[in-house]
Amino acid sequence: MRLNRLNEMEQYIMEKETVSLEHLAEHFQISINTVRRDLNELLKRGRISKVYGGVSAVSQAAPLPMSVRSAKNNDAKQKIGRIAAELINDGDTLFLDSGSTVLCMLPHLASRKNITIITHSLSVMCEASKYPSLQLISLGGLYNHTTSSFVGISTLEALSSITPCAACMAATGVSLEHGLTNTTYFEAEIKRKVVQNCGRVILMADHSKFNYSSTISFYRFEDLSAVVTDRQPPKEYMEAAKQHHTALLYEDFS
Repeated sequence: MRLNRLNEMEQYIMEKETVSLEHLAEHFQISINTVRRDLNELLKRGRISKVYGGVSAVSQAAPLPMSVRSAKNNDAKQKIGRIAAELINDGDTLFLDSGSTVLCMLPHLASRKNITIITHSLSVMCEASKYPSLQLISLGGLYNHTTSSFVGISTLEALSSITPCAACMAATGVSLEHGLTNTTYFEAEIKRKVVQNCGRVILMADHSKFNYSSTISFYRFEDLSAVVTDRQPPKEYMEAAKQHHTALLYEDFS
């Protein structure tokens, strides 16, 4: 029985890339002490290593290609896109990042007036180009096939002079301790640069992203203007949103 749990825990860590001890205890419904004993055994296998507050996969997988990410939890993303669009006003200038979820709000913005989209995402550019009513500003840089976006120093420099009304952000993981996290260095740097000059930051993330931390933190949960998701988040996120006056919008699929 323990061997099965060890194998399942190792696979779970490899899939999540970085996981806290508390999250492992909650997910596998065991005590922190049991988690520590299990991890001591798994460390001997050489596929995971200790990090501050948890463990990480030694060989982290590259980010999933956009075509794969777009297909995951598609129904939830469509709902999130529709709800997030309700937060946007006529005349707004928006930054949309390279997350697959943000694509789903574009059809719902097409009927608005004087909406300007700023993005480094080729996928967002292609989708936005379908709607003549949307004004589109594209950022240059070196094209990254995995994220379907343009990244690099020139991208960051271009963002220095741009002040969007709102930034619609996806995240690989969301936790109260580490905030919004991402797996890719340049993507995280772009997100950090955007929020420095942005009026509102809106997180668009389905339920699978909560209570999970990835490699690089780029924004604090408590600083978000709004969180849009597909079902009611865990209680601690509800309380944090209320405490910090963060709008929380969701639809329950269950």
